[in-house]
Amino acid sequence: MKKTMKIFDCVKHKDIPAATWKWHIQDPASQRLTWNKTPKSVLVIKKVRDDSLLKPFKELCVFLTEEKNMIVYVEKKVLEDPAIANDENFGPVKKKFCTFREDYDDISNQIDFIICLGGDGTLLYASSLFQDSVPPVMAFHLGSLGFLTPFNFDNFQTQVTQVIEGNAALVLRSRLKVKVSKEHKEKKTAVQNGVEENGLMVKSEKEPIKQTKYQVLNEVVIDRGPSSYLSNVDVFLDGHLITKVQGDGVIVSTPTGSTAYAAAAGASMIHPNVPAIMITPICPHSLSFRPIVVPAGVELKIMLSPDARNTAWVSFDGRKRQEICHGDSISITTSCYPLPSICFRDPVNDWFDSLAECLHWNVRKKQNYFTEDEEEEDDF
Repeated sequence: MKKTMKIFDCVKHKDIPAATWKWHIQDPASQRLTWNKTPKSVLVIKKVRDDSLLKPFKELCVFLTEEKNMIVYVEKKVLEDPAIANDENFGPVKKKFCTFREDYDDISNQIDFIICLGGDGTLLYASSLFQDSVPPVMAFHLGSLGFLTPFNFDNFQTQVTQVIEGNAALVLRSRLKVKVSKEHKEKKTAVQNGVEENGLMVKSEKEPIKQTKYQVLNEVVIDRGPSSYLSNVDVFLDGHLITKVQGDGVIVSTPTGSTAYAAAAGASMIHPNVPAIMITPICPHSLSFRPIVVPAGVELKIMLSPDARNTAWVSFDGRKRQEICHGDSISITTSCYPLPSICFRDPVNDWFDSLAECLHWNVRKKQNYFTEDEEEEDDF
């Protein structure tokens, strides 16, 4: 996919000398969806085990296959739902689907755009399926919160048609590129000429370092897990130790994730067009540890402190949870593969609408104005 993330434009004007340049900050509303060719394939992601989505899912798939003649990709486990598998009327449409399985089939080069039916978790799941370039995502609000899902399903035919025609605005939601390195552990095997231990002849061998990579849309959470002790981790930025986190843990989030767990932990909410990474402590045992924002592109590294009493646990957008032991490390930086999210109106209005509707941002009873008599009394 063609890379479209751009923060600054370097603009040269013909009326100024060649050696003079003017920096221009790009207007977020100028990011538009444009197709090089008409899209032919669409991935439909439905929240599983939710009967309320069966009717919208079937209506959407019929519209895409029969009216738009599109190739529809659906996850195999969605079609295993008895309400879909046993629906004879839906059978002719279902036979046209292309299916895939998570972690087994690579469909990254076969999808033109994605339609999500569900809540914010459905969009996060869609992001996890693409570890490189992500097709544009159109998210319908059919879940509980819906901060990242700006479209209502009532007139989906018109809205989907506009997207297919390329008539839509985009917001490029930055993601985090995460690499988890597990330190090699010593493995002991019995040999003829080894070191005697407990009556056995053994030889120590070091296993290679295991590395796992993730693309994260919301946040990386490092916490104390089931332990009753404080989490104790070191945070490095570009190789320099910047702080030690002693508390329940730490959240490293994107601007998109700033309205999720980070907001609950006291962080500021940042518009997704702002290039930044947020570091937010979870219940720190310190009165002065405030959340901070660092530039996008820096390299963060998080490790257990040498004197930590217990291990830590890490999760990525709430998934793939695993234990972090002494010697393991988590490297985090801004990914070069953002998630292009299709807007209902534009990036600015959609974001403030979500703040108001989903989080009730700055909602309070309106102050009454003074009557003429009250104004006269106030003058005395």
